[in-house]
Amino acid sequence: MKLRLGIPKGSLEQATIELFRKAGFNIATSSRSYFPAIDDPEIECMLIRAQEMARYVEDGILDAGLTGLDWVEESGAKVTTIADLVYAKQSFGKVRWVLAVPESSGVHDVRDLEGKIIATELVETTTRYLARNGVSAKVEFSWGATEVKPPVLADAIVEVTETGSSLRANNLRIVEVVLESNTQLIANETAARDEWKRRKIGDIKLLLEAAINALGRVGLMLNVRKDHLAAVLNVLPALKKPTISHLSDDNWLAVNTILDETTVRQIIPRLKEAGAEGIVEYPLNKIVP
Repeated sequence: MKLRLGIPKGSLEQATIELFRKAGFNIATSSRSYFPAIDDPEIECMLIRAQEMARYVEDGILDAGLTGLDWVEESGAKVTTIADLVYAKQSFGKVRWVLAVPESSGVHDVRDLEGKIIATELVETTTRYLARNGVSAKVEFSWGATEVKPPVLADAIVEVTETGSSLRANNLRIVEVVLESNTQLIANETAARDEWKRRKIGDIKLLLEAAINALGRVGLMLNVRKDHLAAVLNVLPALKKPTISHLSDDNWLAVNTILDETTVRQIIPRLKEAGAEGIVEYPLNKIVP
């Protein structure tokens, strides 16, 4: 038996493949094939655009797949959400779909768009957003380069952003956030009830979440004399609980902990000053709580 798994093609593709690598799965893509190889004989992968993933999972063509919450909501597909995977192509965080207008626009509130034109790839979600706010406006599907359409081709846009830099570069300002989205692992409702597939999907969920938990973190191990232990522990962040074990020499201890990578460059010199020796920093692929 095989699990048919959808990998999002496009902007999230490389981030997803790298996340799977950290989770222990090696996926190899080819420009000539939509069926990447994976080093797990129980999984069959297929590259699918994130926008279409939920529909194919709903229809059972795929048992499970990764796509954004935005595209699940846009499609209206009935699928089972297995896990929220908070990562994206740049920051491994959430993305926002925002209502944006030119800097010179008189629009300061969604209700100012009554009777106007809005360009977006997220048509159904934007239409529902306008309806919730009691606004009647024309929502046009944008085939790309959405940021350049105002003010000539549209009065406003609803576009996805992580940092807002592309919007600022095109002299656009954000009016409101329409939707926050992150990547989700979703499953076909029938597949989620199948014992073997449910367990396999659950294994993938566990490993992907463990890989996300390890992002931006490193392991640190060191040796310290017993009489210097208190000074070393005082350097480490108060909320961290290091593992302490005895060495063959009763006067020495080994300390092992996990730290945020951004803090290590400040901490290592202070540890050395406190009496730590044999300090080793090492990368982490997975942290399973």
